[in-house]
Amino acid sequence: MFGLGTTNSLTMDKPHPDSLLDTGVQGVIGKPLDRIDGPLKVTGTATYAAEYQFANMAYGVLVGTKISAGKVVSIDVDAVKAIPGVIDVVTDFDQFIRVSAQGGATDAPTQGVKDIAFFGQIVAIVLAESFEVARDAAARLPIEYDQAEGQYDFAAHRDETRTPPDDATPAHFKQGDVDKAMSEAAVTIDSTFATPSQNSAAMEPHASTAVWEEDGSLSLYGAYQMPTSDAQQLAKSLGLSEKKVRIIARYIGGGFGSKLGIAPESVAAAIAAKQLGRPVKAVMSRPQVFEATVRRSNTEQHVRLAADADGKLLAIGHETLTSNQPTEDYFEPAGIGTHLLYGGENRLITHEVVDVNFVLSGSMRAPGEAVGMLALEGAMDELAEKLQMDPIELRKRNDPKIDPEKEVPYSSRNLTRALDEGAKKFGWDKRQKAGTRREGEWLIGMGVASAVRGNMMMESSAKVEIHPDGSATVSSAMTDIGTGSYTILAQIASEILGIPVENITMSLGDTNDPPAAGSGGSWGAASSGTAVYLACEMLRGKLAKAAGVDEDGLTLKDGKAIGDNRSTPIGELVGKGLEATGHIKPGKQEKETSQAGFGAHFAEVAVNVITGETRVRRMLGSFAAGRVLNAKTARSQCLGGMTFGIGTALTEDLVHDTRTGKLVNHDLGEYHVPANADVPQMDVHFVDERDVHANPIHAKGIGELGISGAGAAVANAVYNATGIRVREFPITLDKLLDQLPAV
Repeated sequence: MFGLGTTNSLTMDKPHPDSLLDTGVQGVIGKPLDRIDGPLKVTGTATYAAEYQFANMAYGVLVGTKISAGKVVSIDVDAVKAIPGVIDVVTDFDQFIRVSAQGGATDAPTQGVKDIAFFGQIVAIVLAESFEVARDAAARLPIEYDQAEGQYDFAAHRDETRTPPDDATPAHFKQGDVDKAMSEAAVTIDSTFATPSQNSAAMEPHASTAVWEEDGSLSLYGAYQMPTSDAQQLAKSLGLSEKKVRIIARYIGGGFGSKLGIAPESVAAAIAAKQLGRPVKAVMSRPQVFEATVRRSNTEQHVRLAADADGKLLAIGHETLTSNQPTEDYFEPAGIGTHLLYGGENRLITHEVVDVNFVLSGSMRAPGEAVGMLALEGAMDELAEKLQMDPIELRKRNDPKIDPEKEVPYSSRNLTRALDEGAKKFGWDKRQKAGTRREGEWLIGMGVASAVRGNMMMESSAKVEIHPDGSATVSSAMTDIGTGSYTILAQIASEILGIPVENITMSLGDTNDPPAAGSGGSWGAASSGTAVYLACEMLRGKLAKAAGVDEDGLTLKDGKAIGDNRSTPIGELVGKGLEATGHIKPGKQEKETSQAGFGAHFAEVAVNVITGETRVRRMLGSFAAGRVLNAKTARSQCLGGMTFGIGTALTEDLVHDTRTGKLVNHDLGEYHVPANADVPQMDVHFVDERDVHANPIHAKGIGELGISGAGAAVANAVYNATGIRVREFPITLDKLLDQLPAV
């Protein structure tokens, strides 16, 4: 297990049934510890990307196009340079990035902004001595265009598709014969669901502060989820060596996928700072975040289910139309959860892309599952209704023992337990037949949906140092986007080294520290957490040697090393200090097992028979995602995901003008995310589970499992309340009114 020198490397080629976290000696793993970064955030002392201050700093405001297709003919820089306080207007038609980068990519995103691909594409940055002056000049900057025809109506071009290259999930998958199974099955469902574009709508806008150092290197203080790969993207965009680019992202005010890759403001700020010879800060306005970063693609999903008379699935077809710009390969993988969730030997899961002149389609929290499960789980609810079977029973009958496509065992799978335990806690036995429960002018209904999210291990590193005073420092380019990374990684180090959490200093979000996959894909805690685990495992061995005791007989607790009837302060064993680096990367276990988190969502809604208003009255999520490292942060992640589900089901709709491609609702005033009044009492239940195939800490990702299926549970509850099946999201009152019972 131990590597050479001070690095402990592990490739996940085999299961790890024993874990140092099992001992519970320090007693912090799994506990609902408060987030150690919390006091900094609530007191305003956590520094975000837009809050860094440097001497002689210039303020940059980005300028986006006012057309959606064509070319930039000219930019009249002189028209605004005479405004008092304006320093310069900088543009680089070749080097500015046209679109944001996709998460995890290491190449530069599409560059060259003279050709216009969408409304709001960033083509210039105005620089001034104050933000207010820069904003005023940016609004006045004259740009001449050569306008061209664009494609702005998804429905009008839905028959003009292309097959994208395979991504994390294959674009096309076929097994058996779905058409034949549909023709021969006792019961079938054939339904089409539609979901609109969505925006991540993180509280903190995209921001970058660029500083060129004396040695010619660039330091970028940015709002980015994956600094290691983001620095590579930025370096290649600027034509620099990767060693010359440093990204610092200590605190991030939410990302939900929109900050996985670099966005246009990063390159614009860097080029402007280089040209001016002084630091430049560029912060996107809220409309620019909507117009010029990324969106979740709209989808049209055709779902077919074939079952025997007992509800056993014989076939699943899930065919998706999604959208993106013509030059971009990413597609919303709506069928990704369909690969994992249910049995059925005949399977067809496809994705086709419709080219449009819209803002880039990219990853948004639970890419694929968040909208794909609306369709799959809605269709499963329809099938249960047609079979006159309880929806939970139908799902349990189709809970496979092995992966139906790869024919390998699941690393752990507790879908049935999540359904059963959740149903008991929620009071599912009180559910009534669709459209029969009424309280005054409110129709009441309950809905259920399964949850699934694939689990991924990503290569990551972390360094842990023990100091002579007995304290420790954990450092990694891993980030905390509000998920609790600072706290969780400190808990892992504390548990293994026996050093109290309050004596551990965390250094995250800096590419000068060991590289990490960052926060995305729900892999952060497990991947970086395992890197911390491995570093601490090596340090534990060194402490045992320094104490002169066998490692199996060593207990580390409350800052002391205990063994052979001796207790020694840990600081006395490290000399001038000890350090170790942990390094984890995926291995054979990813192919030898099928890895995912599973769960179930339960929702109760009330629908007003007069107005069609839908209110979610209560929700419960029941999740099996391996070891829970911190009960409070894990619960918060699930609550956040469930809130996302409410928005997906009932409110969120990013509207494109089909005549111009412009976003109609490009701010938080008109793009409706759930507010406090929309979110009811929500409960979270964790199914006790350990996954020895996933990693040595036995944990799996949970942040995106919480949204997967949540919206479907709400939609299925609306059907149970009203008897009305809505397949076009969000479920707004106009889609219910004409079918509600007479007052």
